[in-house]
Amino acid sequence: MANELQILFEDNHCLAVAKPAGLLTQGVPGGIPTLEAQAKEYLKAKYAKPGRVYLGIPHRLDRPVSGVVLFARNSKAAQRLAEQFRERQVTKIYWGIVAGSIAPAEGAWEDWLRKIPEEARAEKTEARTEGAKLARLRYRVVGATSPDSTLVEFEPETGRMHQIRVQAAVRGHPLLGDVLYGSQQDFGPAEDLPRDRPIALHARSLTFLHPIRYEPMTVTAPLPEKWPKFIDGLE
Repeated sequence: MANELQILFEDNHCLAVAKPAGLLTQGVPGGIPTLEAQAKEYLKAKYAKPGRVYLGIPHRLDRPVSGVVLFARNSKAAQRLAEQFRERQVTKIYWGIVAGSIAPAEGAWEDWLRKIPEEARAEKTEARTEGAKLARLRYRVVGATSPDSTLVEFEPETGRMHQIRVQAAVRGHPLLGDVLYGSQQDFGPAEDLPRDRPIALHARSLTFLHPIRYEPMTVTAPLPEKWPKFIDGLE
């Protein structure tokens, strides 16, 4: 599995890779395949490590989402990167294809969201609802991908569960393939299990401070092979 890993950046402190849609970022050891297991296998083989491989995970992507995932290769880097994510010092840019047309062409969305108890999904709610958290993001329309879908760039300012997915869906613009939040359009092979099907959301780039050198870095993930026919040269 190691040879399937797409490396975007690597040094002694960080490892950034492109996660394919349908793969868990992290899971139970020895269970179903995960990006974490692939990355550890890659490092173990490349550096002939005899024992366990350390890998810090300061953030994750939802299973059906593709794009940049940043790992830490030592505990000092893990601590500093985790702090940057926690303090919202990391700029995250996502590309998504949504149903319909969005107007105005750029702006900000703000909603109160909460995780639904006992379920792996979130919903829009009132500020006074128990468990409600404020969710903010900025968006910019890149262009139409078809008469009934639009490529949008998202920059979340908060990190709520399924934030982009919910905030787009409640405005009538679910991400293509995101049946959990009301999409009526397929984005992955119909023969795949629902949990393995991708949705049209891609973590395009991460901008952060290198945990040791403290210099700004931006890591960008190329779009998955399936995307070009949807974006029609808009990239």
